[in-house]
Amino acid sequence: MILRLVLGALFTAMAAGQLVSFDAMPGILDAYHLTSGAGSTALAVLLIAGEAIAGVWFLARPRTTSRTPAWIFTGVSAVWAALAVQAYARELTVDNCGCFGRYASQPLRWWVLAEDALMLLYAWLLLRGSGNSRGLAPREHPIPARITTATHGKQEAN
Repeated sequence: MILRLVLGALFTAMAAGQLVSFDAMPGILDAYHLTSGAGSTALAVLLIAGEAIAGVWFLARPRTTSRTPAWIFTGVSAVWAALAVQAYARELTVDNCGCFGRYASQPLRWWVLAEDALMLLYAWLLLRGSGNSRGLAPREHPIPARITTATHGKQEAN
């Protein structure tokens, strides 16, 4: 539950920072040299929406066992990690990683990759601790301890 609250606050802050600096987000994403123009704008919309949905969901329902917000968190974290890893491997100069839009900017360095690795670890922990897709807690025992069946008119306990 605490992990969901912390990650919910982090993702909500990321989405807010990116949303209020939305005009700069396509340019920030262009620096990764994977998208440009309309592609960067679409990617910015998807990242902000994913961060906002997962963040608010974790804050509003921190005890949820639904896999949906965990998968959204995983997807957004994987996109950011892929952007960072490929840019770092290609030795691109990225002055602002874009995690918070224009705010709390930091250049792409090795510690950004470490932060992304932590986010993917947290995603794995969230998925591991999630229940089924309807948000129900996983059953502790798949078969009830006592089952009674009718056999030839008699009741037997299994």
